[in-house]
Amino acid sequence: MIKKKILNPSRVRSIKDGFSFIPHRFLTGGFWSALNSNELLLYFFLVLAGDRNGLSFYSYDRICTLLEMQLDQYIQARDGLLKKNLIAFDGTIYQVLSLPVKPIPVSKDERSSDRTNQPEPVGNILNKILLETSHG
Repeated sequence: MIKKKILNPSRVRSIKDGFSFIPHRFLTGGFWSALNSNELLLYFFLVLAGDRNGLSFYSYDRICTLLEMQLDQYIQARDGLLKKNLIAFDGTIYQVLSLPVKPIPVSKDERSSDRTNQPEPVGNILNKILLETSHG
């Protein structure tokens, strides 16, 4: 068993202004692999943008600009997250929901349509999110 230790005590993370977290089960429970790249990007953005209840109210045009998504990509990603029961949306406010018991798998059609849009490496997606949120 690996014993964990703080590697850099002067840089331990702490929650100050915002509150963003993703349960470890998101990775280990199969939710990560059930999302396509645009769904992952939008989901992480909404987690970062949300308050302690997961609520945020960015407009679709601001989200598309920040995430460098076309409107149709945003709509497909949003609808995919809604269908997979990961977010709620009332036309104005988003809510990142607690994780369902198990993920809803990606259909073959969703996988193939995502592939034709030349998916971006997850590292690039996460870097975009981190850069955008750290700059405003």
